[in-house]
Amino acid sequence: MEDLSSFLSPAYDWIKVIHILAVISWMAGLLYLPRLFVYHASVPAGSERSELFKVMEYRLFRFIMGPAMHVAWFAGLLLAIILEAWEDGGWFHAKLTAVVLMTVFHAYCGRLVKAFKADKNVKSEKFFRISNEVPTLLMVLIVILVVVKPF
Repeated sequence: MEDLSSFLSPAYDWIKVIHILAVISWMAGLLYLPRLFVYHASVPAGSERSELFKVMEYRLFRFIMGPAMHVAWFAGLLLAIILEAWEDGGWFHAKLTAVVLMTVFHAYCGRLVKAFKADKNVKSEKFFRISNEVPTLLMVLIVILVVVKPF
């Protein structure tokens, strides 16, 4: 693994830039998509506005959030290899757990996009308002873990 780390080290700053940009894009989608669900849940299924929300949700999820998540994961794993972060203490394992939970939330949003597309949403506006806080809380936790490294 040290050979790979040595090979990647000169590109560290660029990998970090790519990672940060991908995380920003992914988070923007994770914060915005549940907000779209709030508005979508308030309009009648099959209405013109509902059809517009379906297009917006699908495109956000498929063309922005999905690619951003994959790039964030790939670049993040490269950074972990370069830094040998798994040896750095519990903060990295906690961060990785939070990122896995963020990925699970992302996948759940994908299921919701499909439910709305099929006019089969059964969740309320209130549910989506509350679920909108999940990525925010995970993001705060991840940033604290990365910057402060409390353990």
